Amino acid sequence: MNFAYVSGNPALDLAGTVGSRRDEPVDGLAAPADLERWVAGCDELPGPVTADVAAFESARSLREAIYRLAHDRVLGRPFDPDSLDIVNDAATGPALTVRLSDTGLHMVGDLASVLSHVARSGVAVLADPHACLKECGRARCTRIYLDRSRGARRTWCGMDECGNRVKAAAYRARRRAAGAPPPAER
Repeated sequence: MNFAYVSGNPALDLAGTVGSRRDEPVDGLAAPADLERWVAGCDELPGPVTADVAAFESARSLREAIYRLAHDRVLGRPFDPDSLDIVNDAATGPALTVRLSDTGLHMVGDLASVLSHVARSGVAVLADPHACLKECGRARCTRIYLDRSRGARRTWCGMDECGNRVKAAAYRARRRAAGAPPPAER
């Protein structure tokens, strides 16, 4: 599974490491090395980090708690108390160190501080009454994202994957309905 960082928040991106939650879940974090790759790929987090089995399991637990809380928020229902405990506990961990240099801002930290930062990012977005959280409009995608578009009109978690798939399927359906032959493969 390729990681997509399209949710607008590192906590939501972590929750998005499981694809197709309703149908056939695909877990992008199957081993500690996957978590290390995810952290390294996220622009908002320092890298590289090292993940042992205990830290990896903590990250997966945090991921599921964040997803449940975000899903609760999208559906307008009260937060799951156990998930609140997991996220709030993770948010009390060590902070990333922030450093300024001639090349800009740099964050430094180990996996514990990364997970604490991710949890705090989740707390901030989930507590913000003005944050517009949505679930992707593609039927098989269950990614939750922060819609910062003008007028909150964004429909998909990302155009590259989901938006293009939905638009291509709609185009093919219109062609079939009009009796046109399918487009030639390239």
